[in-house]
Amino acid sequence: MDDDSDVSGLRATLRSNPAGHWLSIPSPQVAERLALTDADFVVVDTEHAPTGIESVEAAVRAVDAANARDAGGDTADTAAVVRVAWNDHVRIKRVLDTGAAGVMAPQVSTPEAAEAFVAAARYPPAGRRGVAGARASAYGRDLDDYYGRANREVATIAQVETAEAVANAGAIAAVDGLDALLVGPADLSADLGVFGEYGADRFVGAVEDVLAASEVPVGTLATSPAEVERWATLGFDFQIVGVDAGYLAAGAEAALERYERVGEE
Repeated sequence: MDDDSDVSGLRATLRSNPAGHWLSIPSPQVAERLALTDADFVVVDTEHAPTGIESVEAAVRAVDAANARDAGGDTADTAAVVRVAWNDHVRIKRVLDTGAAGVMAPQVSTPEAAEAFVAAARYPPAGRRGVAGARASAYGRDLDDYYGRANREVATIAQVETAEAVANAGAIAAVDGLDALLVGPADLSADLGVFGEYGADRFVGAVEDVLAASEVPVGTLATSPAEVERWATLGFDFQIVGVDAGYLAAGAEAALERYERVGEE
């Protein structure tokens, strides 16, 4: 793990107990609105969402637009993170070229996979990310500056979603340049044979093992207020506190329920 003096941007933020949102709807308007809540980050999903690279770039640009707004004298400082569909060099370099502040890879179960992930996200000599005049570098105008700071700022988050990853959590977290782990509750519980049973001893024990073994911050995803409290109790270092589709559904259902109650009074 790099010294604090070696990192900035989202890499530093991840060490300060941040909170963020999950974007499953490939809409720049939704991304911008989530960023206007002053969340520390917004994760743009491309694994289980119908989000192509053009939509990724639009969402990243929308988060940047939210950061540029002056709301009551306070400027938002929200980072765009993209979860790639797989731990694949090509996918990683393409989403980082959009200007994303961080990248998340699913199903990272071995230190070798973590090393490949970090290498794809870092410019030489620390990695093997390709250099291009894309949006991240203002289409080449600021390429020298971006090249000089990208390795200090761009965050790498590896997902722990299998029993193998739990067993290797310490070695994965120790990979130089890896910034955080993120436990995927649904996939991990499924792999452990207790899908959705987040109070099961097997699942709780696995989470505790990851938290104890990791040298880097460990986060997770909550899909309800109750889960936010559950994960905080377990001791996670950061959380994605909800999903856009869940927020939309909860708000719509609450409005209808209120209307029905008023009609009965």
